[in-house]
Amino acid sequence: MGWGAEELWDVDLGDARRNRRLVKIVEDLVAQPNESVPQASRDEAAVQGVYEFWDNARVSDREILSPHQRRTVERTAGHQTVLAIQDTSEVEYSDLKATRGLGPISNAKARGLKVHTILAASGEGVPLGLLGQEVWARSLKGVGKDARSRAIAEKESRRWLEGLELSQTLVPAEKQLIAIADREADIYELFAHPRREGSEFLIRAAQNRNTKAAAVSGEVKPLFSAIRQSAVAGEITLKLQRTPRRRERLAVLNVRYGQFWLQPPAHLGSLGAIAVNVVLAEEEKPPTGEKAVVWLLLTTVKVETFEAACQCLRWYSKRWLIERYFYVLKSGCRVEELQLESAGRLKRAIACYSMVAWRLLWLTYEAWQHPEQSVAGILETEEWQVLYCRSHQTNQVPEEAPSLGESVLWIAKLGGFLGRKGDGEPGVETLWRGLGKLHEMAATWELMRG
Repeated sequence: MGWGAEELWDVDLGDARRNRRLVKIVEDLVAQPNESVPQASRDEAAVQGVYEFWDNARVSDREILSPHQRRTVERTAGHQTVLAIQDTSEVEYSDLKATRGLGPISNAKARGLKVHTILAASGEGVPLGLLGQEVWARSLKGVGKDARSRAIAEKESRRWLEGLELSQTLVPAEKQLIAIADREADIYELFAHPRREGSEFLIRAAQNRNTKAAAVSGEVKPLFSAIRQSAVAGEITLKLQRTPRRRERLAVLNVRYGQFWLQPPAHLGSLGAIAVNVVLAEEEKPPTGEKAVVWLLLTTVKVETFEAACQCLRWYSKRWLIERYFYVLKSGCRVEELQLESAGRLKRAIACYSMVAWRLLWLTYEAWQHPEQSVAGILETEEWQVLYCRSHQTNQVPEEAPSLGESVLWIAKLGGFLGRKGDGEPGVETLWRGLGKLHEMAATWELMRG
């Protein structure tokens, strides 16, 4: 049974033929994620099947992702702490002039779709899958209207609250759930939203809110200056992932922490003050040419020790996973190059590619965290066999499958990874390139072996 069949074994799209078609689509796309649909599909009939499937209005993107969502919850079973990382991105389709149902995005001259995703990850940083994803076209209705005059239910920001609620519903109650988000989620209504026991938030502050050191009494102070009056508790060294604005490097951060009561904005006075723990991490001596790291985190996680503050920083550093997910979705799966005639078709296509993007990301990080496990059951038998023989220049197949770490390294080398002493671990980009070559090799291998 292939990976797609295992991931989607209980899919129910109302017709057995649709169910089988979805499995074929996902398996073809994951084998050659960087190729166009005609190149990734196994034959002309499969190409036609893909476009007919995406054209089927009786299938929704939520139904497509539903079985993957269930597998994601099942994969949390081996982890006591689950990180629910939320973020919003955009996919641009400005060149599709005739495509129906698109809307404005951040670039006022562009058109496309918004994508809000909840990515589940282990506390160690292995992506477990999508807990939820919503794709929509932004409406021009309400543009220019004072945001404060609208209830949270009328704003796009409601999706952060809905994401928290969905995460709390799906992740088993016995798990510690940490909802992580960047500054876009600095929303007072989110802080005040009801949370189940064991559900916490960890959000980077954007607004310099008024605070007090006690629930009722005490002087009102701006958040940023209030936490800086706390003494430095110690230093932590964190590995920072490479971004478009920063190279991968180590950062030495001074850490402060304390508890404060956030004061509600005037228009939300009925919500009352909210107690939060605050962790401030600042880099005093960044490398030449690099911008200093400053993270001010708001959390309901108990922070009474320096080590607890450091744990929050380590968890927050895993937020980068969702940035990588969007990178793989756009650059690896090339969803912005789709040529489809309606937003509905695009949403169904994005749902299919979303599972592919997660799979590529999981392979990369799982190999980093657990390189010693067998690759059997992760790659198809003919895939790991031809991969081993190609890497060892032999036609003798081993009795046992190699490890995942070895296999991912060999795949990455197919994709251009050199593996020199200073190159570090292979990244997801060389992985998606290598998988395309491995698919072609495995098909030839299977054919020649009869």
